[in-house]
Amino acid sequence: MANAATTIDSPSEATIRERIARHAGAARVPDRFKIIADTSDFFRVDYNDVVVLGERAFWIKGYEKEGRFGLDDELKYWVRRAIDLADGTTTILKLVFHEQFETRIGEVAITCFRSPKKEARILDLVADHPNFMHGRWSRDTAGNIIRILEYIPGRRYDEIIAEYGAGHEEYFHRFFPRVLAEYIELVQAIKFLHDHGEKHGDIRRDHIIRDSERQVNRWIDFDYTYRHGESMFGFDLQGLGNILIFLAGRGDVLVPDLYRDQRQLFDTLWGEDLNISYKNRVANLKKIFPYIPDSLNRVLLHFSRGAELYYETTDQMLEDLATAQAALALHTGRGS
Repeated sequence: MANAATTIDSPSEATIRERIARHAGAARVPDRFKIIADTSDFFRVDYNDVVVLGERAFWIKGYEKEGRFGLDDELKYWVRRAIDLADGTTTILKLVFHEQFETRIGEVAITCFRSPKKEARILDLVADHPNFMHGRWSRDTAGNIIRILEYIPGRRYDEIIAEYGAGHEEYFHRFFPRVLAEYIELVQAIKFLHDHGEKHGDIRRDHIIRDSERQVNRWIDFDYTYRHGESMFGFDLQGLGNILIFLAGRGDVLVPDLYRDQRQLFDTLWGEDLNISYKNRVANLKKIFPYIPDSLNRVLLHFSRGAELYYETTDQMLEDLATAQAALALHTGRGS
């Protein structure tokens, strides 16, 4: 196979057509498609094209979409859903896309950038770990590191959480003990990475998928890394804190909403009660939901603008979470 994208007259075209017919039926074999071995220009990879990586061929069937900050319908052109023509399974191809951006935690600026090599390395590391997406990687003819990811059937964990309980109090007493146990399992998975000298790099609530077949939560998308200062894992820990605040609140408790709908509660808030990363979100949730135990709220306050101490390791956070979990069991009297 030549380094550049081949035409449909390529010698491998007949084999590709036979494989598509075998897995999808002869009627679905496209009349025209490109067979691509160099994915450097991922915009050239279109629907029904076939990406060839070594001995494997992948029939492109769609795009994945962005899942945060109201961008649910924004296509991720470098992430393609495909059919592995070796066995007919649905898979995700993650092509090389170099991106860099700056974010802030309080007054600290952090530079983040995509690293396909780092994600490939972590895929090897977590191959047998149940709480991560799985896959393998391969180089195309131009040397690009393409990640070949197993498709995870299921939904985003944060979307599921929003359906628990008729309101926060029912959610917190009936469902949250189980949610906290599942969250601790996810933190332990990140500890596994940290113990091996790796960072997730992009810990967000939409990067947790509830696997409907295995009934386990799984971290996805760890191609971001960041330039860190004294705290190698600080950005990961902040991400974990943001997720915990969301889970404890059954969603984000937003300052504008309190101002509009619960002015009496709004008037109790100070700047120190807000999330250090998002100044429109409340971190000190005990002011909003007084039945939240002190031990849990103390964990949340590590991620507030008024925090004087920050977690430096997942071990520190897990120790406090264990204390909060024990207190929650006494407080609620039961889990779900």
